[in-house]
Amino acid sequence: MTTNIEAGAVSWGAVIAGAVGAAALSLVLILLGTGLGLAVVSPWASEGISGTTAGVSTVVWVTLVQLMASVLGGYLAGRLRTRWVTVHTDEVYFRDTAHGFLAWAVATLLMATLLSSAIATAVSTGVKAAPLGYFVDTLLREAPGRPASEGPDRTPEVTRIVTNALASGELAESDRQYLGQLVAGNLGLAPAEAEQRVTEIFGNAKKAADDARKASAALALWLVVSLFIGAFVASFSATFGGRLRDSSVLPST
Repeated sequence: MTTNIEAGAVSWGAVIAGAVGAAALSLVLILLGTGLGLAVVSPWASEGISGTTAGVSTVVWVTLVQLMASVLGGYLAGRLRTRWVTVHTDEVYFRDTAHGFLAWAVATLLMATLLSSAIATAVSTGVKAAPLGYFVDTLLREAPGRPASEGPDRTPEVTRIVTNALASGELAESDRQYLGQLVAGNLGLAPAEAEQRVTEIFGNAKKAADDARKASAALALWLVVSLFIGAFVASFSATFGGRLRDSSVLPST
């Protein structure tokens, strides 16, 4: 007597195979995109693509990576799964969808583990994205034609003050006055002119930091959208792979 034992609802081998395939393709495409980005971005201000173009290109490429990797992962998870002989068609459709979603989820966790530092950098809202050193140098820069002043280097101290102010969003009045004294003493400016220079340079640094935060937030939101797109595409591709697998089985004799 022959006994048919129905396989479990989840074929983890197919899920893992689809996830590994999706993660591998994502890694290859990300490296390819990085190489292409380095090839088109020029260090010279008048050459290469602009920052806005680079940002849009990154968003488009991340979305394409999600689409292609999710299609592959979902298709493999559906095509390689164990065939359910006695399961209703609607239930088969649901299980295939679940297999695609699980393959996408495992692949996402794998990529998050591999690229954790890169993801943290992309979504961080730190002031590092702003050229803080440039603003500090501008603040302490000698006027044209004026000989360089002698004295201790105050750049590290000024950098710490400006960094703390950018973190809180406001420059304290005591810090403003102190920086004005440093600038006036180092550059030979009038106190009022020195404080005006401090206010202007800090405003420029704050604007650059705010722009960096907004760009990081926009990138993080678009990454979430692309992940949702990937989950849907992987689930749909698994149903397509599952139907092909079931239709390719030879009838028993």
